[in-house]
Order: sequence, then structure tokens, then C-alpha cells
Amino acid sequence: MRKIAVLSGKGGAGKTYVAVNLAAVAGKCTYIDCDVEEPNGWLFWKPEDVRRVTVSTLLPAFDAAKCTGCRECVRACRFHALMYAKEKPMVFPEVCHSCGLCQMVCPEQAILETEKPIGVLETGYHGSVKVVTGILNPGESSGIPVIRQALKQAGDVTVLDCPPGSACSVMESIMDADYCVLVTEPTAFGFHNFRMVYELAGLLKKKCGVVINKQTEIYEPLEQFCTEQQLPVLARIPYDPVLAGRLAGNEIAAECIPEQRELFADILEQIGGVL
Repeated sequence: MRKIAVLSGKGGAGKTYVAVNLAAVAGKCTYIDCDVEEPNGWLFWKPEDVRRVTVSTLLPAFDAAKCTGCRECVRACRFHALMYAKEKPMVFPEVCHSCGLCQMVCPEQAILETEKPIGVLETGYHGSVKVVTGILNPGESSGIPVIRQALKQAGDVTVLDCPPGSACSVMESIMDADYCVLVTEPTAFGFHNFRMVYELAGLLKKKCGVVINKQTEIYEPLEQFCTEQQLPVLARIPYDPVLAGRLAGNEIAAECIPEQRELFADILEQIGGVL
């Protein structure tokens, strides 16, 4: 199994564009959209035969008849998701990690676990590409449970379209990745955020390569950084208003522009050589 994660330090750098087109040239593969708060890969794929499955998390529920108010559950919770107020235990769903420890330590067996729907998982097909989309329900505080369910759909070759930034959801997405493609813009703002996501990939000891997108001129600090870190630049993609128009129309560039197909096939070949 090979997992290629596509990341960017900020939104709008072209992460989904790169991820979708890498999957398109890979042939028979799985594309997983881990950006569960705002997934948009499906706009390009337009998958068919879509199936939806609800993703739920577990929350503790208390049996008032059995609870003696010993507060063992409150003391055991590492995430401070429980408190005892007005003679009854209370749970804060936003910080509960569904670890089940409170149920384990309750001496009266007064705690059960109930399911709380937090999102959905959509699975469909675009030709030979299996398209998996995680969608977090509005208002939910963490998309990690949805990301975990989505990652279970990985195949022999999988392209992961990760959330932007370098927060916990990104770390969860790339934990088992074999290679990270870091997409950045050649600007001061883009470079600043790029370094944060590169640091995250380095902490997890991931092999990395860079795609510089929407390039109009050389941004020397970025080039120097890549040279110093011995970080290979897989591609430099110039800003092209024609390409931008195709992408705005939700077209997969590698399927309609021969030069784009050659570009992403070359990127995939470079990654394959490293792996």
C-alpha cells in the first residue's frame, strides 16, 4: 500500500488541484478528501454510485439510579470533559475524546456510551478512481473521527487531500502516509505557512517534495530554503489564466490538457522513485 499525502500551509495554494490530478494520472487508485470541514474534491470528480454512511462518536451517558456521586469518572478524565454539578455528572461533548476511560473506572457501572452523529462519509467512483469524501456536520468541534473513518477506505495506491494548515486534523491525515507533497505559493505569506507544515512533516519523519504553484517569478527565500533542506522541488507550475478558468469550471486538468497530464505523471514518477 502506498499513501501520498498532499498538504499546504494555507488555503487556496492549490492543494486540491494537485491531489485530484495526481489521482487522475495514477489510474486505479483511491482519492480521500480529508478536508472534512470544507471538502471540495467531489466538485471535480463528480462521482457516480455514491453511497453515504453516517459517522458517529461515542459519548458517556449516566444512569442516575446507579450513580453515587463518587466522582471517579471526573478525576480520571484526562481531557476535563466531565464535571459534577447539582448532584449529577455532566459531559462537555466538545472536548470528549470518546476514550471510554470514565466507563472503565466507574465502580457502580453507571456509565453507558451513546452514539452521536457528527458527519457522513460519501464513497463513489470516477472511472477507476474511488472517491471518498468526509463531511463534518456544521458546528462540530473536531473532524478527526470522520477523518479516521475516511482513511479506512484507503487502497493499494491512495492520494490524501489533507486539510490546510498544520493542526491536529492534518497530523491525523498524514500519520500513515509514505510521502508528503507540500504545495506552496512563491510569496512571503505562502512561504511562512509552508515552513510550518514542513516542520510537522519533519516531526513525523515523512519523505517530502515541493510543488510551487501559481509561480509568476522566483521567490528566492523559498528556493534557498529548499536547497538548504535538500528538499526536492517536484514541479514549478506557472500561473495560467486558461488553466485557472478550467479549474473554476471544475474540470480535471490532467483529463483535458495534455501538458497537465504530462506534468502530473512526471511528479508521480518522481515520487515513485523515492518510494
